[in-house]
Amino acid sequence: MDLQGFFTENPEVAIAFSGGVDSAYLLYAAKKYALKCRAYYVKTVFQPEFELNDAKRLAKELDADMTVIESEVLDDRTVASNPENRCYFCKKVICSMIREKAASDGFKVLLDGTNASDRADDRPGMKALLELEVRSPLRECGLTKDEIRKLSKEAGLFTWDKPAYACLATRIPAGEPITKEKLRAIEIAEDYLFSKGYTDFRVRTVDGHARLEVPDDEWMRLAEERQEVYEALKGLFKTVSISLKSR
Repeated sequence: MDLQGFFTENPEVAIAFSGGVDSAYLLYAAKKYALKCRAYYVKTVFQPEFELNDAKRLAKELDADMTVIESEVLDDRTVASNPENRCYFCKKVICSMIREKAASDGFKVLLDGTNASDRADDRPGMKALLELEVRSPLRECGLTKDEIRKLSKEAGLFTWDKPAYACLATRIPAGEPITKEKLRAIEIAEDYLFSKGYTDFRVRTVDGHARLEVPDDEWMRLAEERQEVYEALKGLFKTVSISLKSR
């Protein structure tokens, strides 16, 4: 089955929308082939502000309906405690909110942007998708990440080369409780590095200590600018160190 065939069988759909590469292309395809669709973005402290801005921009460019749902995801004690399978509990909270709102808007089918490159054993959140009966057309149609980027470029979507961006909670090790303050410090630090022209990096923290992970082609530059970077970030963390990003 291809996406046109999927939307012929499912002509009215709600989309769990993040503004990333996959859900962006899914929304594009839904606008092209479905009779009716609406994107739902859940705003939490786990997503930096630029993700919402990208989502709004894409929805506007596609002339797609989009609903923003506010969520205090850390009110869920299990999510805030940050267990190894936090993603499962977080995904259940978010997708349950979307399903409830989408149902009230008349949508019976909820989709997400999981693709054929995503391994189920690497993503605890997939269990939540199955339990909540969320469909993943990109995966069902066998579209890989590389194919989605290629198709997105052909479609003129600005998201086609957008770097993968895991939620801010992934910067905090499992077992260490998540707080708004920790997430905000990480977001400020990553925004600063983006403003300096760095792209492929992560700011990871352990008990208030930050580790800036960068690939080897950016490590030397960051090492040279370490004093400037330290001065900018020292008020956010107890210590700041640099390491090569693991692949």
